[in-house]
Amino acid sequence: MRFELFPEYFPDLLAGIPMMLQLAGLSLLLGFFLAVLLAVLRTSGIRPLEWFVRGYVYVFRGTPLLVQIFLIYYGTGQFDLIKQSFLWPVLREAYWCAIIAMTLNTGAYTSEIIRGGIESVPWGQVEAAKACGMNAWLRFRRVVFPQAIRQALPGYGNEIILMIKATSLASTITLLEVTGIARKIISQTYAPLELFIMAGAIYLTIVFTVTRIVDWIENRLSPELAGRRHVDDAEKDLASVH
Repeated sequence: MRFELFPEYFPDLLAGIPMMLQLAGLSLLLGFFLAVLLAVLRTSGIRPLEWFVRGYVYVFRGTPLLVQIFLIYYGTGQFDLIKQSFLWPVLREAYWCAIIAMTLNTGAYTSEIIRGGIESVPWGQVEAAKACGMNAWLRFRRVVFPQAIRQALPGYGNEIILMIKATSLASTITLLEVTGIARKIISQTYAPLELFIMAGAIYLTIVFTVTRIVDWIENRLSPELAGRRHVDDAEKDLASVH
């Protein structure tokens, strides 16, 4: 183990964090809005739209994200129609190809998480909202969506973590985030163990921070669950004493 490499190259790896956070943050933001739209279409009761969403989700959940990135980055350039269109200035950039692929991917996964949250809302509450004269949009905004988000948050927290780790795949199309910088330095130093340990430590720290934030938001949205967990922990501690 070449410990002298840690202080020398760790700051270089830290320089890749802004790119990693940009990729994850923008993809999650765009993917969330896409997922809400897909979840609404999936639960709309309109068969053609439901089957379209089913097919979309099946394709993007059934194929690796790395393949999706390659298809968008390398595949779109094979068509002259795309190269001559207004889309080419975006699709020729590795950054935007990674954003598009990650957005489409997380949109598929998140739509299923939100759909599960929507379907967990008691039907009686929806009927009560109808009886109060709320239209479909008002029912969704005031009754269904807030409860669906609370139910979906634990699963969505896992999706956030997966997308943060998935940013490492962007290094395969020349983007220099944390993993990309590590691979570049490894080609110069021939020290993969040390560099990947440093990169892994950075990912662990960011993921730990994200999990704490998600837990805090979950406790804020569902304080009764947080109180129940504290009671359960206290009962376990008391049982262990006895």
